[in-house]
Amino acid sequence: MVVSIVGLGLIGGSMAMDLKAGNVFSNVYGVDNNSKHSEKALELGLVDDIISLNKSIEVSDLIILAIPVDAAKGVLLEILNRDDCPFVMDVGSTKGGIIEVVKNNLNRKKFVATHPMSGTENSGPGAAIVGLFKDKLAIICDEENSESAASKLVRDVYLELGSVITSMDSGEHDTSAAYVSHISHISSFALALTVLNTEKDKQNILKMASGGFRTTVRLANSNAKTWAPILIENKKNVLPVLDTYIEYMNELKSAIELNDEEGLKELMISANRVKRIIEQPK
Repeated sequence: MVVSIVGLGLIGGSMAMDLKAGNVFSNVYGVDNNSKHSEKALELGLVDDIISLNKSIEVSDLIILAIPVDAAKGVLLEILNRDDCPFVMDVGSTKGGIIEVVKNNLNRKKFVATHPMSGTENSGPGAAIVGLFKDKLAIICDEENSESAASKLVRDVYLELGSVITSMDSGEHDTSAAYVSHISHISSFALALTVLNTEKDKQNILKMASGGFRTTVRLANSNAKTWAPILIENKKNVLPVLDTYIEYMNELKSAIELNDEEGLKELMISANRVKRIIEQPK
């Protein structure tokens, strides 16, 4: 079988690397309109060859869309509008928008909406990592609307990558993603902007940047071309979460202003519970 991966950045490149070394596909092709990315992917041996989107539709059993969520919708329609289209899966961080645009397409059942919960703040083919998806959650959304053969092939892909597979409703996915992923990126962007705007002596930032700051601000290096569309696409869920986040920031600010040490401790102790929730057995 043949797979083509559209978008050879961190996610697409990492998938290509592992699938090329695996047993599911005989050939792994790349599709990328960035010539530098294409050259780098070939240089690193991430794919067997670079081909056009049209060619990938002709030769592939599966096409993986690993491009920003706004661009993925148009490319998906271009593929599904072909009578001879192969199976298609996406790996975007939001699901509602892309599912909506194809819900009435005659080839809708050939599409499987997925989201691998893995990644780093880095981007481009050079950021690709072997084993990036191993033991990480891979979510398949609205699986009942996909052809069984398409669903099976996508599951085989994630099993090859070593992922832990689960199914989820697309609406539930987008709401949960706003809490566990999207708000984390917004917080990191805001912290980075705050520090850069306030601390003019950047050497002081470098001197004092310890583990806590580096961990919190790490996501601020995430690719803007990827994350701006995600936040806009999922604004229905992101904005209420952001409102709640701002409310708690104001509560913390108020406790500090009023020298309310007990109130501040209560908020912190309440927040401490998140570690127990995250670390409890699955």
